[in-house]
Amino acid sequence: MSSRSAQRPGHRTTTRNAQAIYPFIAAGGLGGRGVFIGRDSSGGAFCYDPWVLYADGVLDDPNAIVLGKLGQGKSALVKTLLWRMLLFGRRAFVLDVKREYGPLCDAAGVRPISLQPGGGVRLNPLASRPEEHAQLELLRAVTVTALGAPLTQIEAAALREALRTIRGASAAEPTLPAIAAVLFQPPVEMARALRCTPEALAGDVRRAALALQDLCEGPLKGMFDGPTTPGLDLDARLLVLDLHAVRDSPAVGILMACATAWMSAVLARESDKPGRERLINVADESWKIVQHTGLGEWFQSNFKLARQFGVMNLVVLHKLADLQAAGDAGSRAARIAEGLIADASTTVVYHQDESQVPLTRSLLGLSESEAELISMLSAGQALWRVGRRSFVVQHYRSRLEAELTNTDTGMSVTGGRLLRHGR
Repeated sequence: MSSRSAQRPGHRTTTRNAQAIYPFIAAGGLGGRGVFIGRDSSGGAFCYDPWVLYADGVLDDPNAIVLGKLGQGKSALVKTLLWRMLLFGRRAFVLDVKREYGPLCDAAGVRPISLQPGGGVRLNPLASRPEEHAQLELLRAVTVTALGAPLTQIEAAALREALRTIRGASAAEPTLPAIAAVLFQPPVEMARALRCTPEALAGDVRRAALALQDLCEGPLKGMFDGPTTPGLDLDARLLVLDLHAVRDSPAVGILMACATAWMSAVLARESDKPGRERLINVADESWKIVQHTGLGEWFQSNFKLARQFGVMNLVVLHKLADLQAAGDAGSRAARIAEGLIADASTTVVYHQDESQVPLTRSLLGLSESEAELISMLSAGQALWRVGRRSFVVQHYRSRLEAELTNTDTGMSVTGGRLLRHGR
């Protein structure tokens, strides 16, 4: 037999595919631009900046989801990321429902804005912004949630006209109580726009008016039922809204949505400023918003505006089952939750119990090896899925950062690296 006939036939491939066979030619990390996160499995530095990666075409959007069990380091990662981003000139907005961002605020030289009934600080979720439709979308979402049912056609139209009536009547910002008052007593011009009499219109929208009134006299009272309190430092690099006092309220989802809407209005007013800063918007326990169908749709549409406003939405969860719990499988709310996952090009997965692995694999589209890995990760170690690439990253912190970010007594720092207690 000739040596020629004994040879195997040749095969053409690309280095992109061949890197699985020859790992030494695979590109390491994501490059050196961005903030330092830690080290990947090859020992190389792992840096991350969603805006740089978006500009390079690596990411389709700047949004991210971080999930992991308690004590695995997800909160430490989020705080470290914020702290380092602040040093890079970024801004951050945080909904703090656990009151755990105090040390970070102290280090940044800011004070958290504490929201509680009768606390003296109000934020107006209908704060003026260039486009009317954003105010209207939130107004309708809040009303749907308050009603616990979809709006009728006349109610939806009346909310639009009430908002226009208030916006056109004076320079004052519309507020939820003002909207309710207009619905109770519609002016002639508003009724004429809807082809009916004021009396008939008031009767048709009384249900919506009462629902908004109940909200303003109940869960939102003293926090979101009037103009924004003057004197708040809205230009601070770090804005933290402390919602700990209402964390256990049945209406906490509405409160979180109102806070997010207020922040969105602040961003919208700055969107046309040249050289505006990039912003990280941290939404912890956001499943409490998504579980309300009306608010969930609004939150998802807000999520999609990330690229327009230069915002990185950072959703923090214990497990993806929290989002899926927004509704039964196949329900409208569940589809919204799955849409949020699809709109996040970066996912960071810390240790997951084996019982959570099948759902996590299904929703994130993990490979078999990735799915096996996430139940074996140690504390401080995470699977980063950035666009179409995956990395196992060990988070590193300095001793100063450990003091700012340590919320788990079972975690300690040795040599600057995040390790399990006792290791």
